[in-house]
Amino acid sequence: MPGPRPDRTPWIAVLLIVLFFGLSMVRQSAEWVLEYEWWKEMRQFETLVSMILYGVVPSMVAVLLAFVVLWLTHARAMKAAGFGLSKFPGYAKLATLILLVVAYVAGSGAVDNWTAVLYFGGKQVAPGAWKDPVFGHGLSFYFFALPFYQMLLRVVLVISFLTCVVYLGTRVYWLVRESRPRLTEDGNIELPEMRLDHLKEFFHDSLFLRLALILFLLTLAASRYMERYEFLTKDHAFMVGIDYVDENIRLPLRWVSIVGVLMGAGLVMLRRWMLILGAVILPMIVESVAPQVVHSLYVRPNEISLQKPYIERHIQATRTAYGLDRRSREMEYKASLEMRIDTAKHKPLLDNIRLWDWRAFHDTVTQIQALRPYYVFQDTDVDRYKIDGELRQVMLTPREIDVRQLSGDARSRWMNPHFIYTHGYGMVLAEANRITRDGLPMLFIQNAPPEIKTPSLKLTRPELYYGESTHEPVFVRTAQAEFNYPSGAENVHSRYDGKGGFPISGLGMRLAAALAYTDWNIVLTGFLTPESRMMIRRNVRERVSELAGFLTWDTDPYLVLTPDGRMVWMIDAYTTSDAHPYAARVRLPNTGRANYMRNAVKATVDAYDGTVHLYVFDEADPIIQAYAKLFPGLLESASAMPADLREHARYPETLFRVQAEMYRTFHMRDAEAFYNKEDAWDIARYLGSNEGKPEYSSPTYVVATLPGETKPEFLLMIPFTPRNKDNLIGFMAARCDGEKLGELLFLQLSKQELVFGPLQIEARINQDQNISKDLSLWNQQGSRVLRGQMLVLPVDNTFVYIEPVYIQASEARMPQLKKVVIATGNSLIYSDTYEQAVAELATMSPQAPVPKEPAPSTYAGAPPTPAVGDPELGRKLDQVRRHLQRYRELSGQGKFVEAAKELEALEAAAKR
Repeated sequence: MPGPRPDRTPWIAVLLIVLFFGLSMVRQSAEWVLEYEWWKEMRQFETLVSMILYGVVPSMVAVLLAFVVLWLTHARAMKAAGFGLSKFPGYAKLATLILLVVAYVAGSGAVDNWTAVLYFGGKQVAPGAWKDPVFGHGLSFYFFALPFYQMLLRVVLVISFLTCVVYLGTRVYWLVRESRPRLTEDGNIELPEMRLDHLKEFFHDSLFLRLALILFLLTLAASRYMERYEFLTKDHAFMVGIDYVDENIRLPLRWVSIVGVLMGAGLVMLRRWMLILGAVILPMIVESVAPQVVHSLYVRPNEISLQKPYIERHIQATRTAYGLDRRSREMEYKASLEMRIDTAKHKPLLDNIRLWDWRAFHDTVTQIQALRPYYVFQDTDVDRYKIDGELRQVMLTPREIDVRQLSGDARSRWMNPHFIYTHGYGMVLAEANRITRDGLPMLFIQNAPPEIKTPSLKLTRPELYYGESTHEPVFVRTAQAEFNYPSGAENVHSRYDGKGGFPISGLGMRLAAALAYTDWNIVLTGFLTPESRMMIRRNVRERVSELAGFLTWDTDPYLVLTPDGRMVWMIDAYTTSDAHPYAARVRLPNTGRANYMRNAVKATVDAYDGTVHLYVFDEADPIIQAYAKLFPGLLESASAMPADLREHARYPETLFRVQAEMYRTFHMRDAEAFYNKEDAWDIARYLGSNEGKPEYSSPTYVVATLPGETKPEFLLMIPFTPRNKDNLIGFMAARCDGEKLGELLFLQLSKQELVFGPLQIEARINQDQNISKDLSLWNQQGSRVLRGQMLVLPVDNTFVYIEPVYIQASEARMPQLKKVVIATGNSLIYSDTYEQAVAELATMSPQAPVPKEPAPSTYAGAPPTPAVGDPELGRKLDQVRRHLQRYRELSGQGKFVEAAKELEALEAAAKR
C-alpha cells in the first residue's frame, strides 16, 4: 500500500513568493533603465548619481557605525560572561544578523540624509547680515548646522542606549543559559545553582555599563544644551521666539539642568545611584514648574511692558523671513476721494486695463477656439508683450489635447494616445482690454494653423509636446503620422523633428518600457522605427519636480511666446524652511508649515523638445547657495537666461499671497499696537458671485504706473481693508520688469480719511437704479450676469475702480462683455463699451469735496466758522466731523438706516 503523498503546499508558496519578488525586481530594473535614459536626455546624469549618493551614504554610515559598536558590545559581553563567539558558530551568525537588522533600523531611522548633506553643502555659505539677538548666530547656523548637530546627538543617544541594552541582554542571557537544567551522560538531570548575586554584582561593578551610561548622560547634556535654540521658534499666543520668561527663567534653569546631568555623569563612576537620579531629575522638574509660576504671578499682570522688546524682535524677524524688508518701500499715500483723472496723461495705464477676468476669458475661448472636443485650454495666464512698439497686457492660453475627450471608440484604440494624438497645437492670445462688437475677445493669435493679426508676434513652432494637460508615454518619429490639427473634413499630420525624448527602437528598451508600463503592445507594435523616440514626464511641473525635487514648485506654470516663434514654459520655485528664529509660521500648499520663503529659482521648459533650465534668481538665499554647491551642474545664474525670456519673468503669485497675508499684520511696527492687534488688516473683498457673496480679492497682474513713476510697467497688486471694515486702508504692489523685478511697494492710506474699498463700490453699483435694473433683467431665465474681479488702481492721488460685467447664456458657458463700470470717488460711470467709459471719465469734473468743517449753507442753522482759539466751538466741530465721517462710512456700506440716524445726529450737532 503506497504511503501518504507529500504535502507540496509550502514549496508552492515559496515558489510563488520567489516569483513575485523576482518579477518585482525585474520591473524595478526596467524602471531604472527608463530613469537612466530620461536623466541622460536631461543631460543631468551626474545630478542623478549625486542624488542617489546623497540619499544613501549618510544613513549607511550611521548603520555601519551602529553595527560595529553593537557587534563589539556583544562580543565584549560574551567575553565578560566567560564565552567566545568562535565556540558557538550558529549563535554567532544569528546574533550578527539580528544586530545588523537592529543597526539598520536604528541608523536609518535616526539619520535624515538631506540634513547631513545640506550641512556639508552649507558649510561655506556666508552667514549673512541677520543674526539672532540672543545667541548671535546667522541663518546658515539654524538652517544647516543646528539640524545636523541635533541629528548627530540623536544618533549617539540611540546607539548608546542600544549598547546598554545589548550588553545587558547578552550578559543576562548567558547567565540564565548557564543556570538552566542539564542532562548528564548517565541520564540524570543536573540543576545548577542559580547565582542571582552574580547578576547583582554585574550590575554594580560593570565598568562597561558605567562607561556607556556616562556616554548617554554626556549626550543628554549636549542635547539639553542644543535644545536651548528651540526656544527661538517657540510659538506663544502673541509672538514667536524667546520671550521674557524664556530668557530670564527658562534659559538659566536650563543651564542648571545641564550642570545636573554632567554631575550625574561624574557620579556614575562613584556608583551613587540615588544622587545621580536627584542631580538629573530634580532640575528638570524645577525647569518645568518655575516658569509657569513666574508667568502667572509676575509676567501676565505686566505682559505688554515686559514683552515689548521680544515682540519687536518677532516683528523684525518675520518681516525679514518673508522678504518684506528686502528691496521694499513703504510710503504714505494721501488719497483724495474726489480728483479729476487726466486721461491723456494716464493713457498707457487706461489702454491696458484688463477687461477680461481670466475665468470669463477661459470660458469664452473654450467655446470659440477649441475646434474639436479633445482640445482643452487648461489655464489662462496674464503677461505683457511689446506690440506695435508699445507695452501691452495680454491674455494667453495654450491649446492642448486631452485624450480622455476622444470618442469612446477612438479612446479605446491603443495607437491613438501613444502614436497619433501626441501633442497640442498653438495658442490663443488676446489683448486684455479690447473686445469685438459682439463683446468677445479681440484675438491676436487664433485658429489652427495659427492666424496672427500683428507683425509684432510670430509663432513658428506651434506644436506642444510638453505642457499642463498631458498623457504618457507617447512615441514620435514612428511609421505612424501624428495628428497636428483639423482642416475642414480632413486632418493635417506631422512628424516630430526635435530632440525631445530618448531612443526606443532597440528590443531591450522596448522590453524595459513594456515592463515599466505593464503594456506589451510596446514590444508587439510594428510602428517603431530605428529613429523612434519615447517621451515621458511631459507635464511641466512633474518634469521640473523630478529634476529638482528639493525645491517647492509653483502650481501655475505659464507659457511664453519668444520673438523667434517658439513656445517656452516658465515656472517659479521656492526655498522654504521652518527654522528661522522669531518668525511667524504660515501653511504653504503642498509643503506644510514654514517661516521662511524665497523665490530662489525660475525654470524654463521648451514646449517642443522639453529642454529644462533652472536659473538662480536669489543668490543671497543661503539655502539655494547650499544646493548650488551640491549640484554644480544643475543650477545656472540668472544672467544666463536669454533676454527674450527674461522680459517675461514675473513676481510669483504664490509668494505674493504669502507676503500679503503676513503684511496685513506685520505692517504694524509698534509693539503695543501689534500686541493688541489695533490696526490689523484684511484682504479687500468684492462680489465674486451672482449670489452676492463677498470673496477675497486675488492678486492681479496689471500694466500700470506706480505713484511717482512715469512709465507703465507690469505689476502684481492687491488692496487691503481694515479688519471687519470695507474701506480701503492699504495697497501692495510687486514690480516685475527688468532690474526692478522683486521690488515691493506698500501704500499706507490715512486712517482719518475715508477711501472706498471694492465692496463699497460694489454696493454703490447695486444701488444704482440703471445698473440694478439691467442686472435684474439679464438675470432672467435663459441668461446669467457675471461680474469680474474689481480692479483697484492708484492714479495720481486717488483710486480708480474698474469692473467688467458679462452676460452668459444658461445653456453655453460663453460670457460676453456687456457693460463696463468705472468709479472714482463719488462718481460712477456705466457704459456699453470701455472706450465710452474712458471718454466720459475724461469729461467728468470732480464733485465738490465734502468740507472738513461744515459750511454755513450746508445745514439749516449751522453755526458760523468759529474763531481761532475757541475751545467750545472746536469741540462741537469735532463732534460734527465724527458724525459726518460715520455717515459717509455707513452710506458707502449700504447701511442706510444707520446712516440716517447719523445724519440726524449731525444736524442736531450742527444746530447746537
